[in-house]
Amino acid sequence: MSLPIDIDSVKGFLHPEEGQALLESAATLDSPRPAVEIGSYCGKSTVYFGVGCQQAGRKLFAVDHHQGSEEHQAGEFFHDTSLADGSGGINSFDAFRATMRAALLTDTVLPVVTESVIFADAWTLPVAMLFIDGGHSLAAAMADYRAWAGKIEQGGLLAIHDVFPNAEDGGQAPATVYRLAIASGLFKERDSVHSLRILERL
Repeated sequence: MSLPIDIDSVKGFLHPEEGQALLESAATLDSPRPAVEIGSYCGKSTVYFGVGCQQAGRKLFAVDHHQGSEEHQAGEFFHDTSLADGSGGINSFDAFRATMRAALLTDTVLPVVTESVIFADAWTLPVAMLFIDGGHSLAAAMADYRAWAGKIEQGGLLAIHDVFPNAEDGGQAPATVYRLAIASGLFKERDSVHSLRILERL
């Protein structure tokens, strides 16, 4: 499916085939419920996810504090000086909003600028699809999963990014969350595209 923006112009770390899998899952999921994305950064994944939600007529709540994950901070491998906020941190929210405007998604994507676990405390609706791509420390990834997995409706989807079976290929926190979800008996794997896993809530 075509996108309303040059996706290569958007900062981010999502493979195009992973993005298409997100888009198609969101577009074809038969549920009127909203979707939630944890970890939006500058909006690359949100474009794919948002276009799918737009086609299905559902809203996407994009949750990110926009201060960057551990690996985005000054001195770390994925630090981007163009996002520096002038006080030693980063701010990706302005870039995110610009991406949503350019992608014509402001009617579909509702940004929520806070920690996902804080927002989860106020969330009372079932979720049609959840995408976890926030902090990649074990503590952060587990907190996102525990706060939100139980809110996914039966037949809904859980997508997890950066699941690397081998430690030499990447950090293991998302893989740990993936294995926990499968071992819980609440989810079964529906699709696997590069480092993206899409699970169905039983």
